[in-house]
Amino acid sequence: MIDLQQAGSGLAGYALLAAQLESLLADERDFIANSAQFAAFLYSELPDLNWAGFYLNRNEQLVLGPFQGKVACVRIPFSKGVCGVAASTRQTQRVDDVHAFPGHIACDSASNSELVVPLVKDGRLIGVLDLDSPELSRFSAEDQLGIEQLALIFLRLTDCSGL
Repeated sequence: MIDLQQAGSGLAGYALLAAQLESLLADERDFIANSAQFAAFLYSELPDLNWAGFYLNRNEQLVLGPFQGKVACVRIPFSKGVCGVAASTRQTQRVDDVHAFPGHIACDSASNSELVVPLVKDGRLIGVLDLDSPELSRFSAEDQLGIEQLALIFLRLTDCSGL
């Protein structure tokens, strides 16, 4: 696990993660393989996560994709929860306390903060990348920027055409 604090600044740590992700995904284009690898990579490399994974856009509804962590909600409407808001607005949602978020869906009651990045490729919403933490205020602005950059690498190196 990379200590993002010891890597200089959080963004320097994310630069190292970006290089590792580029290498990890370099020889594969398959969406399922890359999303499974990406979820496992984030879950193992970022501290204080209890869930990392994907929800995929299926007719304006999010359906569970590859992930690491406890069992999760299978379907999330665009009108509900942090993931639904990220999907419907196509804007990253960084929530310090999910219990204070209107319409939050508690798939795991141990989750206290969340970061959800919409995945948009060629103008089309593929789904969202969802990170949960048992820590309140786990995700900083630097984390948000770093994860958004990692998501862009994932999208660039992954074939999403069959979704």
